[in-house]
Amino acid sequence: MEIRDASPDDWPRIYPFFAAITDAGGTYAYPLDHTLESARPWWMESPPGVTVVATDAGEILGSAKMGPNRPGRGAHIATASFMVDPAHQGRGIGKALGTYAVEWARAQGYVGMQFNAVVSTNVVAVRLWQQLGFTIMTTIPEAFDHRVHGLVGLHVMYQKF
Repeated sequence: MEIRDASPDDWPRIYPFFAAITDAGGTYAYPLDHTLESARPWWMESPPGVTVVATDAGEILGSAKMGPNRPGRGAHIATASFMVDPAHQGRGIGKALGTYAVEWARAQGYVGMQFNAVVSTNVVAVRLWQQLGFTIMTTIPEAFDHRVHGLVGLHVMYQKF
């Protein structure tokens, strides 16, 4: 598996799993009425952020985006988001993307990384981020409207570098 910067030409290959994951209603609070073009700016980062893809034999298995958590006086803390194509889950792609994002943020000189909205019922992601050194700082109750579970909490997770 290779992790590389995403090109604009990669977006049409990312969008099918972006749409499947967001439409499932269990992990991301993106607009529900997205299209290929309207969703592009939600995932494809502009500098100083970056979007990457995990590939194997030219197939895109997953993607991550990372950059400053906030502009200006909050720009010293990084943030990131991750998606693994459901057809390729369980192969360590999320862990590879998470490791890559943390290493990228450290190399860019960020002092830490914050995840603003990890859905509390997404136990696989929560466990993975904890394994990679993140701590749940707080949970905002009923902040996410999960398609199956209704109103559930959103964790704010953090790792100091």
